[in-house]
Amino acid sequence: MESECMNGINSMYGNTIGMMEKSLDFLWTKQGVTSNNIANVDTPGYKSKYVTFEETFQRRLAAATKAGDGRQVRQAIAGASAVVNETPGETARLDGNNVNADAEMVELTRTALQYQYGINSVNSDITRLRTVIKGQ
Repeated sequence: MESECMNGINSMYGNTIGMMEKSLDFLWTKQGVTSNNIANVDTPGYKSKYVTFEETFQRRLAAATKAGDGRQVRQAIAGASAVVNETPGETARLDGNNVNADAEMVELTRTALQYQYGINSVNSDITRLRTVIKGQ
């Protein structure tokens, strides 16, 4: 029953809610990775991590859209996931740690704002849907 409801919502909003769900998942993962980097700022030998998602997500969507099949687009959205990578390169610190705490704090703040924007967007869509259902 729940999947029928989600299919109904997806047909009303296209793939917007599914895309936002994946975007929010990515941002949640990114917040966790960034927080972990900050927590390990003083750990000798720790290499910072970063999350990739957007480029892969865009390529998957472009390929599915080119095929012209709505099911392939939904599958591309559902199959997308974030990938955690280790930051390559040298470090200027003697202990081998390459975390830049200032840059990580900026990234954490930016990610939190993006997450809040995404939540507000989904809430707005659901509020509009609720208004339509109630007929107000």
